[in-house]
Amino acid sequence: MTHTWSAPSGWYNAAVDLVDRHVPAGLGEKVAFVDPSRELTYGALEDRTNRFANLLAHLGIAPEQRLVLILRDTTDFPVAFWGAIKAGVVAVPVSTMLAPDQWHHLIEDSRAAGVVVSAELLDQVAPVLRQVQKNRSLAVMVTGPDLEGRLADAEPRCHPARTHADEVAFWLYTSGSTGRPKGARHLHASLATTAECYGHHILGITSDDVVYSVAKLFFAYGLGNGMSFPLSVGATAVLLPDRPTPAAVFQLMRTWQPTIFCGVPTLLAAMLANPDLTTGAGSPRLRTTISAGEALPQEIGQRWRARVGTDVLDGIGSTEMLHIFISNRPNDVRYGSTGKPVPGYQARVVDEAGHHVATGEIGELLVAGPTAADGYWNQRDRSRKTFAGEWTHTGDKYRVDRDGYFYYCGRTDDMFKVSGIWVAPFEVESALVTHPSVLEAAVVGQEDVDGLIKPKTFVVLAPTHPFSPQLFDQLKEHVKAAIGPWKYPRWIEVVAELPKTATGKIQRYRLRGGANPVGGDSAPA
Repeated sequence: MTHTWSAPSGWYNAAVDLVDRHVPAGLGEKVAFVDPSRELTYGALEDRTNRFANLLAHLGIAPEQRLVLILRDTTDFPVAFWGAIKAGVVAVPVSTMLAPDQWHHLIEDSRAAGVVVSAELLDQVAPVLRQVQKNRSLAVMVTGPDLEGRLADAEPRCHPARTHADEVAFWLYTSGSTGRPKGARHLHASLATTAECYGHHILGITSDDVVYSVAKLFFAYGLGNGMSFPLSVGATAVLLPDRPTPAAVFQLMRTWQPTIFCGVPTLLAAMLANPDLTTGAGSPRLRTTISAGEALPQEIGQRWRARVGTDVLDGIGSTEMLHIFISNRPNDVRYGSTGKPVPGYQARVVDEAGHHVATGEIGELLVAGPTAADGYWNQRDRSRKTFAGEWTHTGDKYRVDRDGYFYYCGRTDDMFKVSGIWVAPFEVESALVTHPSVLEAAVVGQEDVDGLIKPKTFVVLAPTHPFSPQLFDQLKEHVKAAIGPWKYPRWIEVVAELPKTATGKIQRYRLRGGANPVGGDSAPA
């Protein structure tokens, strides 16, 4: 790979490749990461990751043991993540938005030897840590004075662990929306590989770029956007520890003027609904916008292009594959589609027997590529079902047109048939958001009085369009005209918000069963 370092003896450590090689290249004084409180140069990043690696050894945390990171997006995150990898310790970043019992499960499931936690989260996490420490040893480090003091006392020179490219470097837990979370084990080589395949070939990222990712660093999408990609070329990443509201994002864009903005459909829609949105979303240097986490409705992409001035490169990735493997690309954007496979990846759409479906037919998406996880931790059956040789089952329904563009149709568990014809919730949702009254929409299948499945819709109204009794009929006719009469929603509920995962994906399973989750007006067919 163009940007990948390799030791003469054949050993490979991702932290040496993506962190340490920049100082000898003359980038020691360049800012690698910036958050609202601090800047971290490449020289300081190397120094602090060295110290952190030595601190882990001092605490008795050995190579191949796990270190859970419950960290907000600040300059402490890359220090702990890369410092652990440099020491050969397996970094396990987890969501900062979990409930205490979920943190407890992940710490115990990973058999973590230590935990690093943001000081702002300590009150929530401390009872969990005490509960674990009643039964076994668990080293704990807290950002702020505790971590700073320990790093100051640690040796600044470090001998990186002589790890292998195919050795596990870090885990990422899946969201667990269809069962308990699964720890996907990822390899040292995969970080640089995603940077090469997507960051270089699709984004064209260079050392002059400044990147801001809405998705947090503990997500696979955010990890690539905000760490692997900029580090691969010596660029700068802007970190926001707080919730990415439109107002907070606008302020960040004005202050740091990113050239690459990595968004998610939910936030792009919210920003488009905000009157403060301007050209460049506040950054006159913005050249590229990307989107993942959930499929991007055509309407949102086209409106973003018209108002902000950049195309949105929509793509699909997964925790299992580490980053985006199908994407639109500069000068080849087809709104409504997910694009074509990223260089280095293959994709195919198959039926339940594993055979290729015909052009335009719906089937399950399988992907093959160099960054697939090395299986799930302690979940052999699920590993065998997901990782079938070189092919990974995504659980997503797709179709491919005659030009080779891939179109998202929904999750396998979300699809349903009406009058014997498959209905993709995303297709109905995309039609609904083209109506000026609708900000967001979610569609599920529900039985009618005859026991037949029909579409039911939950909508969040745009702030500029209050509810009216005529709205339901207007929305039904709008969908009929846009995508077909059998797909229109038989029931509609107006809600204040839609239930979502931390990555912004709609949790449709929480909407099934007929109960309105957050209150609002409703109407039957």
